[in-house]
Amino acid sequence: MIVKPLETEYNPFYQPYINQLHDSDVLVTLKKQLKSVPDFLWQIPKAKHDFAYAPGKWTIKELMQHINDTERVFTYRALCFARGDRQDMPAMDQDVYLNNAAIAQRPFSSFIDEFVSLRVATICLFENITEDQQMNMGNASGFPVSVRALAAMTAGHVAHHISIINSRYL
Repeated sequence: MIVKPLETEYNPFYQPYINQLHDSDVLVTLKKQLKSVPDFLWQIPKAKHDFAYAPGKWTIKELMQHINDTERVFTYRALCFARGDRQDMPAMDQDVYLNNAAIAQRPFSSFIDEFVSLRVATICLFENITEDQQMNMGNASGFPVSVRALAAMTAGHVAHHISIINSRYL
């Protein structure tokens, strides 16, 4: 079980993600999203895959790339801190990541497949972290963060962006 972190375990910037969590166990949310997110994404019409709701906003495909990249970054940080690595983790420049991804050439299904693969690995990681390891702290993007906060941020980040897709893109 991974309970929601205390506000002292993460940068307040991530509060909107933490607020997205409604289950008392973050692992439950991660597992539910393994089914609900792909089910939701498969329903998006092809005509919407490259749609952005306003100039300068990401397309749904770009959002999916961002979701997948962020899951990788958050879980890498969690792995490092859980295993006792105390090196500061750099910030993630989401725009640089997107500008260097070959998004246009990829079919939409590949983003969904990637999400599923990542989420299975994410669940395996967090299922096998002890309660003591969940409390390990490290610095990421210049702020202290716990392993359990990173688990919550991972689930909450996905919920945040799925909500945006639902409300602004469809």
